[in-house]
Amino acid sequence: IFWGVILGVALWLRHDNQTSSLLMQQFEGQQAPNTFYTSVYILIAVGAVMMIVGFLGCYGAIQESQCLLGTFFFLLVCLFACEVAAGIWGFSNRDTISKEMINFYDAAYIKSVDVVDSSSKTAAIKVLEVFHETLDCCGKGDDSPLFKQVAGALCPKKTQDDCLRVGPYPLPLKDLFSEKLCLIGLAALVVAVIMIFEMIFTMVLCCAIRNATPVY
Repeated sequence: IFWGVILGVALWLRHDNQTSSLLMQQFEGQQAPNTFYTSVYILIAVGAVMMIVGFLGCYGAIQESQCLLGTFFFLLVCLFACEVAAGIWGFSNRDTISKEMINFYDAAYIKSVDVVDSSSKTAAIKVLEVFHETLDCCGKGDDSPLFKQVAGALCPKKTQDDCLRVGPYPLPLKDLFSEKLCLIGLAALVVAVIMIFEMIFTMVLCCAIRNATPVY
């Protein structure tokens, strides 16, 4: 059941409306950076594999099989090592996700305030409209004439005054992904702790079965 909950959390993060709406955007043939999904996919893989491996451990415990329990322990060690490696990767790239998304937004923003109308400008405005609606922000907090000309299109649900009062980008974006990454980190920490206890209990059970086996 526990591993099903972890898998459920990972799937929720993958299909969360806020992150999905942002990461699905495309501009000038480029998809929005999806480095965030790498950590989510790792969590999904760990949850799915552990559900299968968990049945192996339960069956080995019921059958009191040292072979099955030994295999279960080995698989746990491998998964734990993979999770530690993924944790190190996630820690070293914790700022990469926000930076990539900020760069993607900036490229679209520059094009959206271009004085020359074009298909790229229209596409950029649509991308920024999704960003602003999802993050409840509008522009970068400036009141330049170029921004005022397109503010109505970039933030159709906000007035001109609202565009200057709401929190400027990119703070809402950083907050969004920081919150999601903290949730992923918490789930990964819980998984790691459970794995450690499972490895300890597996070794204790293996030793108990071996000691209880009669020697002829």
